[in-house]
This record gives sequence, C-alpha cells and structure tokens, in this order.
Amino acid sequence: MTHLRNVLAIQPGQPASDGAGVRLNRVIGGGGIERFDPFLMLDEFSTENADDYIAGFPPHPHRGFETITYMLEGRMRHEDHLGNVGLLQGGDVQWMTAARGIIHSEMPEQEQGAMRGFQIWLNLPAESKMANPDYRDIEAAQIPRVRLGNGAEVVVIAGRFAEGEMVQSGAVQRPHTAPYLLDLHLPACSTLSPTLPDGHRVLLYVYQGEAHVQHSHAVKAGRLVRLDDQGSVHLSSETGARVLLLAGKPLNEPIVQYGPFVMNSREEIEQAMRDFRDGTFA
Repeated sequence: MTHLRNVLAIQPGQPASDGAGVRLNRVIGGGGIERFDPFLMLDEFSTENADDYIAGFPPHPHRGFETITYMLEGRMRHEDHLGNVGLLQGGDVQWMTAARGIIHSEMPEQEQGAMRGFQIWLNLPAESKMANPDYRDIEAAQIPRVRLGNGAEVVVIAGRFAEGEMVQSGAVQRPHTAPYLLDLHLPACSTLSPTLPDGHRVLLYVYQGEAHVQHSHAVKAGRLVRLDDQGSVHLSSETGARVLLLAGKPLNEPIVQYGPFVMNSREEIEQAMRDFRDGTFA
C-alpha cells in the first residue's frame, strides 16, 4: 500500500485583473512558478456582476505554452488570427496550443448573468515551443463523466481517472507533460482516491465547499493544495465540495516569462517581442 503524498503548501489565490479589466482570482502565477512546473498559471473567474467581466480579453498574443479554458457557467467567444472561432458555454473546454504564436481574443457573449470558470497555462517543452499552433473546442457532451457508487462524480477532461478497478480516459491526452485535469464533485459524506503517476506534480484547488485532503487537512474554497510527487491522494468532504485536480509531469527546464510569452531564455523572450512588434510573430 502506497503512502499518502505529503502536503507541501496550502495557499489562497490573490485578487487580480487581466485583459481589459476582468476581475479574477489568480491561484498560480507570478514569482516562483517553478514550484508548479509544468503549470504556469491558474485563474478562476467567478462573478454574477457583468462589470467584472464585460470588457473581456481583446486581441493579445501567446507564445511557448498551452492554454486551457474550462467554462462552468456563461458564454465566451474565442477568435484568433488563424481564423478559428468558437463559443464556450457551461461545461465546455477550449484547448489551445499557442506554440510559436497565436493572437486571439476571448470576449463574453452575454451582458448579464454568471460567468464562471478557469483558465490554465500549461508549459511546453523547449522542443515544442516553436511548433505549429493548434486549437480545439471540446463540448461538454464530449467530455467523459464518471459517477461512482457513493454519489461522487468526476469530469475527466485530460489524462484519466482511475480508482480501484474504474479507469476512464479523458477527452485530451498530451505528450511530454502528460497532464491530468479532473473536476471532482464530492457530495456530503463522500470520498475519492484518484490514482496518479508517481513523479507527477499534483495540485488541488477547492473551488466550492470544504474538503479534507490527505485525511488531516481541512481546506476551504479558494485555496490551493500542493502535494509532493510520490504516493497516493485521498479526498473527502463532510458537507460537499468541488475540487479541480491538476497533475502533470515536470519539464525541469528553465522558465523565463514576460507577460504572454513563456520561453527558456531571455534571448528567446526578446525574439518573441521583436517578432510581435515587427508583425512576424506567428
């Protein structure tokens, strides 16, 4: 029987603003992102006040990583310079590989009501940072959902969900970082023990209710738990909780970030800035 992964840190997100003034909770981002390798950013947006999101994210560039947008509620339209257009609604996922460069916008297609979801930045290895960009919209109906006998439910976006004899592959499989992205719904008095590969970095973000992590840590909504890289994971909730699980294989490469560019050296960042300025970005 494997031991439980140690809890390395429990931390709250920080209020932030991005795009043209969208208010959000920045859970991962900024200094010390090497601790979360291969994840570069996790933003939560959750509001019923249209003033917090209506300005959206006008056209802006990305290079060197992947972005994953997971919508829980609301409507957000994506457009990019490659001609891709997509509408994200509740339960949908957009998986965009910026690689050598994408210029895109994400604008709300609503003027009132709740807007709720997450955006995750996932690093690319050096060998893939200048590859061709890619884009994929995944409708909620295409994402596997596992319902367990204790009432728990798992939305299997990337990687796979495995517990005991239950194994379900997700909608997305990616090389190099082999990411897991699971939305865990725990009703009152339920438990979950997803099996994850040793060596993967594991992050748990409680976004609703309260969960007990590794039996002894009570974690309220709005807090991220960082676990070590070996062992098992145990979650439970007495009153009900929802938890976003991120796990991935660290790249262990240098990370140099300047705004929407994430490369391996300062010289590569400067080249990205020149390319964008000169109109040769993508």
